[in-house]
Amino acid sequence: MAVLLGRWLVSLDAVADFLTRYPGAYELPEAAPVGFPGWLGWQHFFNMFLIVLIIRSGLGVRREQRPAAYWTPRWNSRGKISLQLWFHQSLDILWLVNGVVFVVLLFATGQWMRIVPTRWEVFPNAVSAGLQYLSLSWPTESGWVNYNGLQQLAYFTTVFIAAPLAAMSGVRMSGIWPKNARKLNALYRVEWARAVHFPVMLYFVAFIIGHVAMVFATGALRNLNHMYATQDATNWTGFWIFLGSMVLVVAALVAARPLVLAPVARLFGKVSAR
Repeated sequence: MAVLLGRWLVSLDAVADFLTRYPGAYELPEAAPVGFPGWLGWQHFFNMFLIVLIIRSGLGVRREQRPAAYWTPRWNSRGKISLQLWFHQSLDILWLVNGVVFVVLLFATGQWMRIVPTRWEVFPNAVSAGLQYLSLSWPTESGWVNYNGLQQLAYFTTVFIAAPLAAMSGVRMSGIWPKNARKLNALYRVEWARAVHFPVMLYFVAFIIGHVAMVFATGALRNLNHMYATQDATNWTGFWIFLGSMVLVVAALVAARPLVLAPVARLFGKVSAR
C-alpha cells in the first residue's frame, strides 16, 4: 500500500515538478572531496564492530538480574559492578575514542561536507529522495561523489545528534559520574539519562537495519566497494572484505561471555563471583 501510494504521488503533476526541481541531492561545495579515503573504511568497520557489541552488552545489562561475575577496579574497592556492565562501559570508551578520531579526521580532510548540510535545499531534496524510495523508483545513486538529502540528514543525525546523546546519557549512568555532587545531580538527573539512553539505542538499531537494507537494495557490490575497498567499482572485492568483517563480528558476539571476558577484565581489576 505504501508503494502504491508513492507511485500515485509521483504521478501527480505538482509532485513530478517538485521532483524535477529537487532531484534528491544538491551540489556540494567545490572543495568537497570525492571518494572515500582508507581511514574512513577502517573507521566504519571499527564503529560497526563496536556498536554491535555495545548494543548486545547493553541489552544484557538491561536484562541482567543475577550477574555471573563482578568486576572491581583496583583504585576503588567500593566500585564493584557486574562483569557485563564492565564490558559494556569498556566498549563505550573504545567507541568514544574511535568517534573522536573519526570527527577530527572528518573535519581535517573535508569529508564533513558530505554529511553536514550546507544548504537549506537538503530538506526538500530529502523529501524528494524519500518519495522516490517509497515509489521504488530509486534516486540516482552517486555515493562516491555525493549523498542524497535523505542520506545526508540520516548520517548527520547519527553522528552529531544520536552519538552525543548516547555518550552524555551513558556517562551520567556510569561509575565515573560524581555521585556526591548534589547540585550537578539535581541539574542532570539520572532518570533523564535513562529516558534518553534506551530510545537512542533503538534509533541505532533502526538506523543499522535501514542502512544495511538500502546498501543491498541499491547496488550491493558497488556500495560495499565504496566503504570496504574504498574504490568506485562493481566487483566482489568489497563484498569479500565485508563478509570477513561479519565473521569477526559474529566471532566477537560468540566470545562475549564471562569465560572469555574474565581474563581480560582481570588485567584492569579484580573479578569475583560475588
